[in-house]
This record gives sequence, C-alpha cells and structure tokens, in this order.
Amino acid sequence: MDEEKFQDDLRTYTGRNTCQRPLFIIYILLALSYLLIVIGFAVTLSKAATLSSQLNETYSKIKNSFSAHDLHLFPCGPEARQWEYFNGKCYYFSIAVVPWQQAKTKCEEQHARLVVIDGFPKQNFIQTRTRNERFWIGLHELQTEGEWKWLDGSDYRTGFKNWKQGEPNNYLRQDEDCAQVWINGEWNDFTCSSSCFYVCERGLPSAPSTVSSGK
Repeated sequence: MDEEKFQDDLRTYTGRNTCQRPLFIIYILLALSYLLIVIGFAVTLSKAATLSSQLNETYSKIKNSFSAHDLHLFPCGPEARQWEYFNGKCYYFSIAVVPWQQAKTKCEEQHARLVVIDGFPKQNFIQTRTRNERFWIGLHELQTEGEWKWLDGSDYRTGFKNWKQGEPNNYLRQDEDCAQVWINGEWNDFTCSSSCFYVCERGLPSAPSTVSSGK
C-alpha cells in the first residue's frame, strides 16, 4: 500500500514539473523575441535617418547645380526674366505708366531703384530700349530748386549729363522737378505728378553657395 502511494506521489510531482518547464521556456523565448524586435526597430530607424540625410545632401547639390546653371542662362535670375542684363546690372522697363514717386516706390519694392545713367554705354542701352516713349529715371530736384540729385547719391555736378537742348527748365512756369528719358533718348525735366513709364536698376543676384562634400 505504501509503495502504491509513493508511486502516485512520484507521478504527480513529475507531472507538475513537466507543465512548468515549457511555460518557463516560452517566457524566455518571448523575452528574446521582444528584445530582437526592439533592436531591429532601432537599427531600422538609424538606417532611415542616415538615408534621409544622404538624400537631403544629394538634393541640395542638385538644386545648387541647377541654380548655378540657370544664372548663366538668366543672369538676372530664372524667375525674373522680364529683367534685362547689361554690363553687370539688371534693368526693368515698365509696361505701365505712373507718377515719378510711384515709380520710385515700385522699383524699391523689387529691391531696385530708378536707373542712374552715369555714362554713354548705359545711356545708349537705355536710349535703345526706350525709343519713342518717355521713361522716368532716378534724377530729381525735389528738395531744392535747381539742385539736381541722383537717387544713389552720385555727384550730379561732375557726372554724365545728356539733357535736351534748353533743358532743364520750368515750362509755362510749372514745377518740373523730375527727370525722364525723352522720346529720342535725351533727358527732359517734367512734372513729377505726370504719368510715364520707368526704368528700374539693380545688381546681379548672388550666386548660390556650393555644398561641401565633406559634410
């Protein structure tokens, strides 16, 4: 009787152990699987960040390459094709007529100013493009009668001049304090409140900086 009881107890003990061991192994395998998933996710994120950085660097290089190429085709900027290049600067010839002060403002809004004519080369360029029309230029005597000034501060007294014969004057005693390029290219003073076309002038856009391959 005691022997039978011993065998029953032995079978019960052995059965309990065989149930617990598989559960313990499963827990270990689950923990290892979770750890591997976390490690794999971290590695994937690291590779994705590296790839994104490389793609951004490649895109920047391509963009700068195209920008530099565009500046050769369009010196005044690929998005400013209504501007014309001449002798290191860019010029805009308006298609609308406005008073002198408004023309000055419109040029400033485009980071430019009314044109300053400082010699025969620029005079000939402006004259060719404005033939048969009147265009405001950046010359005025608004502050003091008879004291003409260029908008960029250039010395008017010793600088280039191309007034029409008999100009400047005050026609019919009207204040003509703003200068324009006359129909044949010569300069004429005119009432600033009158509406004329205008010429804006600005420097060349700066070339894009290249991206260093070591970064």
